Amino acid sequence: MSIVDTAPGTASGRRSIMVAALLAIFMQAANIALPNAALLHMAGTLSMSDDEFGWVFTSYIAANAVVLPVTGWLAGRFGRKIVFQVSLLLFAIALLLDTMATTTLQFVFARILQGAAGGTLVPLSIVILLEQTPAPGHDRINLLWTLTLFSGMLSGPPIGGWLSEYFGWQSIFYVSLPLVGFIFLVLALSLTEKKANREVLFDFFGLATFSLGMVGLQMLLDRGERLEWFCSAEIWAEAMASLLGFYLFFVHILTSRTHFLEKVLFKDRNYSLSAIMFFAFGFVLLPTLALTSPMLEELLGYPTDTTGYMTIPRSVALVGALFLSWRMPARLDSRWLIAGGMALVIYGNWWMTGYSPLMDMRAIAIAGMLQGAGLGTLMVVLTRAAFSTLDPALRAEGTVLFNLSRLYGSTLGIAVVQMFVTTNTQSVHLALAKNIRPYGSAAHAVGVPSGSGLAAINAMVTGQAAIVAIVGQFKLLMVAMMLVSPLLLFLRKPSMAGHPRAGGQ
Repeated sequence: MSIVDTAPGTASGRRSIMVAALLAIFMQAANIALPNAALLHMAGTLSMSDDEFGWVFTSYIAANAVVLPVTGWLAGRFGRKIVFQVSLLLFAIALLLDTMATTTLQFVFARILQGAAGGTLVPLSIVILLEQTPAPGHDRINLLWTLTLFSGMLSGPPIGGWLSEYFGWQSIFYVSLPLVGFIFLVLALSLTEKKANREVLFDFFGLATFSLGMVGLQMLLDRGERLEWFCSAEIWAEAMASLLGFYLFFVHILTSRTHFLEKVLFKDRNYSLSAIMFFAFGFVLLPTLALTSPMLEELLGYPTDTTGYMTIPRSVALVGALFLSWRMPARLDSRWLIAGGMALVIYGNWWMTGYSPLMDMRAIAIAGMLQGAGLGTLMVVLTRAAFSTLDPALRAEGTVLFNLSRLYGSTLGIAVVQMFVTTNTQSVHLALAKNIRPYGSAAHAVGVPSGSGLAAINAMVTGQAAIVAIVGQFKLLMVAMMLVSPLLLFLRKPSMAGHPRAGGQ
């Protein structure tokens, strides 16, 4: 697509634009996980139950994933500057709506708007960064934005935990407003508009049907346990919507010449297998945070700020491994690095299956560092494996699908683990409670005959059941990674030709 400039840029303007673009990437990524350590504070204000915690993340990520594929069309049709600025305005409105929410549904609606507005920020920022940098520096820019993205995503919990502990949970959204204002001002003053010189076509039907299938499945998983699954008309409606969406999408793929996910992508074995493994990468990345922080804060009694700080070892290990993997010589066979990364993730999750109320912070730090190091390695080497054999003409479409695999891996992973935590907590609670007898020494210690004594025992049993259920989900994440690990045996050795160093939004 041919692009024309409407105004020249200065050297200082280019630097300002690059800073603003990096801040936009950081801000968008940080807002995914900022509420993570503040969930209990938010739950008290919004009357949010434990099984609704996952909605805070899935609503944002799912909306982000729906908007991401259409970003190129929007920028070509209306101009990247206009799209960027409108997205920033909607993002700011969503931030304010987050702070004003008084119910769970109001907050989820605000998060959906926030995620949809943020869906264009990262891809447009990446394009702007690459345009402001000469071609020889693109590899360095790719590393910079990738590190910024994951630094934002992983710094969200400690920042959010500290802010919510000392300034209230609303402050985790107010803090982004000055960044939005700065980015908007820089774009208004320095960014030159670029528009396509011809109409850009986009497969809206394909996107709509695929989104219907994924959103229907997401809502089914999110709401199923609460509504007793197919005893509810709503669950039937969501299941039918998901089936209809996927059916129409696959028919469209098979019968249409053009669609937003090109069929030819799946003919590349390395790309297809790497995308599946990248889905598993997303399935582990954010669900671990969604499980760990509530466990530490609600069940083990850690303060909110400490809960956030406990994510730092995992974050440092992930970013460090990402940087080191990036610097690895391209001649190294990435299949060995993929095997090493998966082994670290599996071992880290195995370590998490040993969590108990008696553990100290070291167990959490060690498990987090092991998993983080593995995920950081996989981020780079899976992308190398995916794109090293892909036709360069397909890289734009390939990047979209590769990003979607991680995003949907994360949102579906959160929904699945939250669903099983709720179900397993109930079943384990029943298993533990049936063994409690009024003549047991533990029962007499808390005074069973009184109502307060019964409440104390119930709280103790519920806490134990919840920890058992959460540990079971760490095992589920470990099994998910083990199931996709054999796929690396079918990867072809990547060529030494140039390939992108990272992928992900």
